[in-house]
Amino acid sequence: MSPWDVHASIATYLTFEDISHAAATLDTQQYATPVLKLVSEARAKGYDVICLPLTTDKWKQRWAEMCVQLQDDSERERDTVAERRAEEWRARPAFLKDEVTITRLDEAEGITAMISEWLELDAADDWVRHDAEIALRQEIAYASYLNIQTVILPAPRSRFHVASYARIISACLETTTFLNLSVRLPIYNPSVLRQESPVPTASQSSLIEPASASDVPMILLPSNTTQNLSSAPEGELNATWEMWDVIRSMCGYDTRLSLTLDLTPPLPTTLGVLSKWTAESVRHIYIPASTFIANTKGYPVLPKPTQTFIRNSMIASLSSPTIILSDVVSGLHNRGGEAAYSQYVRHLEKTSLAVQASQKPGTVENFAQGYQDYLQAPLQPLMDNLQSLTYQTFEQDPIKYTQYEEAIFKALLEWQPTSERIICCVAGAGRGPLVARCLSAITRAKRDVFIYAVEKNPNAFVTLQERQEKEWGDSVKILFGDMRYIDIPEQADILISELLGSFGDNELSPECLDGAMRFLKPTGVSIPSSYTAHLAPLSSSKLYNEARSSKDGKSLETPYVVMFQAVNILSGDGGGLRGQCGPQIQECWEFEHPRRDIVLDLRGLPLTNTHNVRAAHLNFYIPHAGVLHGLAGYFEAVLYGNIGLSIHPHRKDRISKDMLSWFPLFFPFKETLYLPSNSELRVSIWRLTNERHVWYEWHAESFLTMPTSSIAPTSPTLMGYRYSPSPSSSGLFSPSAPSPLIDAAEPVFKFPEPRASTSSIETVGVAYDVVKIGHTSLHNPGGRSSWIGL
Repeated sequence: MSPWDVHASIATYLTFEDISHAAATLDTQQYATPVLKLVSEARAKGYDVICLPLTTDKWKQRWAEMCVQLQDDSERERDTVAERRAEEWRARPAFLKDEVTITRLDEAEGITAMISEWLELDAADDWVRHDAEIALRQEIAYASYLNIQTVILPAPRSRFHVASYARIISACLETTTFLNLSVRLPIYNPSVLRQESPVPTASQSSLIEPASASDVPMILLPSNTTQNLSSAPEGELNATWEMWDVIRSMCGYDTRLSLTLDLTPPLPTTLGVLSKWTAESVRHIYIPASTFIANTKGYPVLPKPTQTFIRNSMIASLSSPTIILSDVVSGLHNRGGEAAYSQYVRHLEKTSLAVQASQKPGTVENFAQGYQDYLQAPLQPLMDNLQSLTYQTFEQDPIKYTQYEEAIFKALLEWQPTSERIICCVAGAGRGPLVARCLSAITRAKRDVFIYAVEKNPNAFVTLQERQEKEWGDSVKILFGDMRYIDIPEQADILISELLGSFGDNELSPECLDGAMRFLKPTGVSIPSSYTAHLAPLSSSKLYNEARSSKDGKSLETPYVVMFQAVNILSGDGGGLRGQCGPQIQECWEFEHPRRDIVLDLRGLPLTNTHNVRAAHLNFYIPHAGVLHGLAGYFEAVLYGNIGLSIHPHRKDRISKDMLSWFPLFFPFKETLYLPSNSELRVSIWRLTNERHVWYEWHAESFLTMPTSSIAPTSPTLMGYRYSPSPSSSGLFSPSAPSPLIDAAEPVFKFPEPRASTSSIETVGVAYDVVKIGHTSLHNPGGRSSWIGL
């Protein structure tokens, strides 16, 4: 492979059988223990992390003999000896030496331990669940004793008793100080792909038959859910995520709790229902060899939906999940051997668009390294004087200033001056980048132009004087003062400013330009001429945790500038089932400059700031279930004509690709709000002001869409999904495959997407109503927690 920066860690899962085999062939002069031998060999193969089971089958056998009483039809006499042993164990839980795989501190270094998978913390039997909790605490205590940093917990199996599972995990988090707990979960309930009865309870099977490490946990769900998969398949797909939502919510969004996603079952080709996982704290992705399929040359590759999911997970940051490869020494595929699996994962990482963008100079992803999902307070440009380093950071954005130069150039070409000389005014000149771009546009346009540069920062004013002396000369006059109150010698034809914030108006561009409009002639133009604010609901457990980390409560009523990464936009396009919702990202309001309808005083300043008050009430369609953690704020600006700036996710690449100066704005919610599939979210947001401050207030309500008449039956499906063979699955393959990394022919699993519009055939003639199911509190009333100072 070509040299490049590797971001994701790759782990191997070693079984107790691997340890036993290593013990049988151990050279004691080279390795002190079988585990040390396995760890050394795994490191030599390039694995970054080693996963090991913490216990052996002897521990499972002793626990079952003590705690699980198998009953037949006839009544057995009580085994008092076993009961006494069980009570003694409950009083003082402890392992025997042959019940654990690791006994030394050096063996545990860099190890991720797998807690016993047979522990059913959500068993229907209260006593089994009680004893499983004691066993879990015992294993966690032993892992802590060995200084193991992370353990992977057994998957919950029952949707009925997931609250019991969550309570136990919460208690374990309370009693440990440093240990990270990761819950293993299949990415969706795999029973939707199987026609079989639910898994038996602990006392029936799981403690009798040994479980393979690659077995994917099955989820017990209400029987009526399984019977109606065709009409509500997403309920099955959401089952494991809903269980995770219960667990992390009951554990208070503890930052030491994370996910290990099990990708054993095949993924659907439509990944919309899976996008919610991108907003969760996924620490590991578990991929057994059986998930891989053979390509035409016999090398292991992943199915395309799984490829897409893995590539999307390969984020170029320290938070990239560890990929755990299991059973890769089994020889399941004909060619490539064990190394082929990790090489293929590295290939997926190398071809991930996010990783490629992070390595390309000039991209937002490259510029923002270290700032992903990092909360930053917005600037207070009127209250604070920016540091030179802050100016320098923003001046590194060539796209923004190129757009400004093009806008000025176009305005100069189209301007019909009333005199021989055109007057330009740069309001808020900073260290002078706009002045320099203005001079460049003047040279290109071959116009006679004079520039006034206004700046209130006394420190930046020094830099402007130096640049005037060394670069600009008499073509620029520098004026020191606040643009709202200073006067310039003559009125301008073109007013240029860069006062925009991540939400357009959140750095008080409207208020500043209200004062600067005195500089303009009646026929003058402003660059920018207008800008709009846009919103979308999002889910992100990481951002929610970051925002609530402060103890004073104000942090959850404060908007933040964030480079989004581990987020999921909850809304979808289309009108929803009722046809009354807007697009995925919706416009809140607009500001235009110059505005001619404002009542002014004798100085030409607005009498009040009420004309800059705004309000928006937006309806969003929520196609897939999720948890609302906040709102994503974006802006678009028209500089001049068809030249603009945008951080709108759908349009930024067409308008101002790779612009670096602005990250989106994040409005957090204090309370999480669960949104079911096919629901609606009504968001209200206000921009308010008084004599001293400007602030935002926001609120949300959720509604469930209910049909008032029966829905026409949909086309038949099998177990809630449609199966269609790939066009290349006939077995007629090209004999000359170009690479062992090429894709394999594979079956395609297609899960139905939610009905998104009343224009579909299925919903013709159906009337819908909404039922309110929840709301948040009003955030930041009166600007009590956050505001921008005038």
